[in-house]
Amino acid sequence: MRLVITTEHRFSLAPDGSVWTKVAFDLAFWQRYLNVFDSLRLVARATLDPGIDQTYKKVTGEKIGFWPLPHYLGPEQFLLQHRKIRASLHAAVADRDVLLCRVASPIADQILPSFWKKNRPYGLEVVGDPYEALAPKAIRHPLRPLFRAWSTRSLKRQCSKAVAVAYVTREALQRRYPCPALSVGVSDVGHLNFREDAKVFTTNYSSLDCEASDFVGEARHFRGRERLRILFIGSLAQMYKGPDILLKAIQLVAAHLDPNVVIVGDGKHRKELELMASHLGISRNVQFLGELPSGMAIRDQLDQATLFVMPSRTEGLPRVIIEAMTRAVPCIATRVGGISELLCDEDLVEAEDYLGLANKIKEVIGSPARLSEMSRRNLERAQEYRPEILETRRNGFCRFLRHATEKWLGQTNDQAVGAGV
Repeated sequence: MRLVITTEHRFSLAPDGSVWTKVAFDLAFWQRYLNVFDSLRLVARATLDPGIDQTYKKVTGEKIGFWPLPHYLGPEQFLLQHRKIRASLHAAVADRDVLLCRVASPIADQILPSFWKKNRPYGLEVVGDPYEALAPKAIRHPLRPLFRAWSTRSLKRQCSKAVAVAYVTREALQRRYPCPALSVGVSDVGHLNFREDAKVFTTNYSSLDCEASDFVGEARHFRGRERLRILFIGSLAQMYKGPDILLKAIQLVAAHLDPNVVIVGDGKHRKELELMASHLGISRNVQFLGELPSGMAIRDQLDQATLFVMPSRTEGLPRVIIEAMTRAVPCIATRVGGISELLCDEDLVEAEDYLGLANKIKEVIGSPARLSEMSRRNLERAQEYRPEILETRRNGFCRFLRHATEKWLGQTNDQAVGAGV
C-alpha cells in the first residue's frame, strides 16, 4: 500500500530529474515510513538547481518517488497557481493511496475537501502553528491578519475531520487544534489491536531524525575560561526565529561579555540583519555563516557553542533545540509553542523581549555551575526523543492510518458491489 505525503518544504531538482535537499528531509527521513507502507510518494514543490553539489542529500530512492507541484513563492503566487496545484494534487493521489499531510499547509487545503466529500480517511502531522507564525512582527504582509485567521480556522477544521493526527508537541498544538475525543490512546502504540470502535488516533512525535550516535555520552562541565560562543540556527527567510531580537540583546551585553555570535541560516533578511549588526556596532561580534547542511556540519557548530539561543516569535516544536539538547548544549529560548515542553521555565524569556534576553544571557554566563546544570538537564530531557521511542509512536500512528484506509476501501468496495457497479 502506498503512502502519499504532502509537505510545504521546497526541494531541488537536478537536470537528470533526481531530487535533492540541502537542509533536511532527505532519503533517510522518508524511509522511516516504509516500516509500515510498501512505498511512498512525496508531493511538494521543487525547482531546478544548478548548484547541487556534495553538500546536498538525495531525497528519492528505492520505493520513494516524487511528484513535483507547480512552483510558487508566497501567497500571491499560490493564489495564481491554486487551480493547477489542485489539479496536480488530485492526480498525485490514487484511489487506493493513503494520504498524510504535513500541516499547517495551503497544499493540504487544496486536497482535503475532496476527502471530506467522500468521507475518506486521512492523517495529519501538525508541525507548525499558523496562529503564531502569522502573528504581528513574525511576518510582514498587508494581508497578514486575514491569512492568520483563515489558516488557523482551516487547520482546526482539518484536525477535526482527520482519523489520525500526530503533533510535534505534547500539549501546546493539541490545545489549539484538537481532534475529536480519543478512541485510541498513545500509551501503547506498539501493540494496538485497532478494535472496531476505534475512530480516531492521536499521538505526538518529533520530526527529528537523530540516530543514537547523535547523543553525546555525558553533560558538559563549564569553568568559565573560554570566550563565550553563542549559536543561532534558523531560516532568515522570515523573522520567525527572532534573529533581530538576538542582535538587539547582543548589543546590550557585547561590552561586558565580548561574545562570539554565530548565525547559521540564510534567506531574504540576511542582508538586512548584517546591516543591523553594523548599525548596532556589533559586527565584530557576529559571524553569518549562511546555510549549512544538516548532520555533521550542524553538530560541529553545536559542539563548539557555549550557549544556544533561539528567541523565536513562533514555534511548533523546534527540531534544532532538540538537536542542541542531544549535544548537551545549554539553551535559552522564548516561551512560545512547544518550547516550554523542552526547556525549564528559568531558561525561557518572553517573545520580543530583547532586554530580558540580554539579562538572561548575562545571568547564565555568569554562573559556570548553572551552565553545567543546564547541560545535564538538557541531555537528560533529550532522551525522550531517542529514535527508538519516536519510531514506536510513528509506527503505531502509521499502522492506524493504514488500517483506517483499508477499512474504508473495503466498505467502499462493498457499497459498489451492492449497487451493482
